[in-house]
Amino acid sequence: MSRDAAAGAVTVRRGRWRPKELHHEPVVVRWARQRAGLTKRQLAAEVGISEQLMGEIESGWRNATPVNLARIARALNCPVVALE
Repeated sequence: MSRDAAAGAVTVRRGRWRPKELHHEPVVVRWARQRAGLTKRQLAAEVGISEQLMGEIESGWRNATPVNLARIARALNCPVVALE
């Protein structure tokens, strides 16, 4: 694992970059989705993103943009601050 200070990310296997800081808590996003009784596919469709991106947001591989985080919160009927 190597660090790239300029990119603010950590590289893990095969050159993929995991964000150093996330705008959301992946575990909380997954918990809220499961509590709402939605699959990743259902939530992704409601938010307007791909199922793959939803999975990457939940696993911490991708940052949720502020707009997408607000859409996720709306779809899960919870405040944005609960997912941050």
